[in-house]
Amino acid sequence: MRREGGGMGSRGFCVCVKCGYKKPHTHGVPCQDERCPNCGSVLLREGSYHYNQAKKALEKKRNKNSDEKNNLN
Repeated sequence: MRREGGGMGSRGFCVCVKCGYKKPHTHGVPCQDERCPNCGSVLLREGSYHYNQAKKALEKKRNKNSDEKNNLN
């Protein structure tokens, strides 16, 4: 089964949106097939659709947690 690529080329980085780990993208290996050596999360291709969605969701979660913490004070 052939996986359809995102057409992002061979350059770029695979990034962990949880801890910030970053490594150069390996040609022919989808970032989503790799795991972060620090926290075990799936790596995402920097600038990809999934990367941007994950960053938005994480930021929203952090803002929500921050708001809840401020409401306790």
